[in-house]
Amino acid sequence: MEYRTLGNSDLKLSVVTFGAWAAGGWMWGGTEQNNSVEAIRAAYDLGVTSIDTAPIYGQGFSEQVVGEAIKDIPRDKLQILTKYGLRWDSTKGIFYFHSQDNDGNDIDIHKYAGKESVIQECENSLQRLGTDYIDLYQIHWPDSSTPVEETMEAVRQLKEQGKIREAAVCNFSAEQLKEADKYADIISDQVPYSMLRRDIEEDVVPYCLETGKGILAYSPLQRGLLTGKMEAGQAFNEGDGRANSPYYSDENIKRTNAFLDNIRPIAENHNATLAQLTIQWTIQQPGITIALVGARNEEQSTQNAKAADIKLTDDEIQKINTELEKLELKLD
Repeated sequence: MEYRTLGNSDLKLSVVTFGAWAAGGWMWGGTEQNNSVEAIRAAYDLGVTSIDTAPIYGQGFSEQVVGEAIKDIPRDKLQILTKYGLRWDSTKGIFYFHSQDNDGNDIDIHKYAGKESVIQECENSLQRLGTDYIDLYQIHWPDSSTPVEETMEAVRQLKEQGKIREAAVCNFSAEQLKEADKYADIISDQVPYSMLRRDIEEDVVPYCLETGKGILAYSPLQRGLLTGKMEAGQAFNEGDGRANSPYYSDENIKRTNAFLDNIRPIAENHNATLAQLTIQWTIQQPGITIALVGARNEEQSTQNAKAADIKLTDDEIQKINTELEKLELKLD
């Protein structure tokens, strides 16, 4: 496993970081706690020391699962990343969207990062995770109802109290990063990035390279689409958010699979799966510090961790990029 320093901090993360969204079940059609715990522990055994979660993932359930998985691991051997700013239990802030919890109850999600809320969320996360500090504390989405200065004041206070080590953001544009930087030492931005979604290369990547910030790429496998295991007519469980995403239309699945067939020889050359090839391509892209990869079970988790052992040549990356240029998805 390779480890990379995040931004200008002394925080090092494993290049493959365990993404625990699916472990919460929410928007993934449910989950099995024992499988998720085993997946996290299997990843750790292969050097995946960093775990990313959030309160909103299963409305606290993902953090509880992570807490269970890590309870017997020395705390200083782990990097725990979590978030704040999405509330399902409050109507403050900006309404985001309607949803349902894992029990099928209707909930409304709000973006809110007022100072008192940030501090309370941190306390709740520490309790669910069973730890007394969080390595990387990230605002989940920009909150236009709260001045960034107020939000970052709360984060600075938490850092001074030793409850968090470093502050970061998620889903921020380059302009939003510049604004947040005025009030706190932001060391990274967590953003969606994959072979099929590369818009951050326009502004976020150049800004982070210029200012020395890390980039945590989430959904590098495009929620399973880049594994090559989806087929047209793919059935999703009730509550699975992919069912309504244009990425998973029959036509786009067919086009993506045709692209994957074209790069399959590169994976075979490394005795790797398409998923492993995709993960390694991601962490070899300019500006990308680590890839956040989720797993539903021990087998997936093991395969993801082993992706760090592959090294692609410049020629192989160029071949992949050439094939990507030919791929056109219908996302409208």
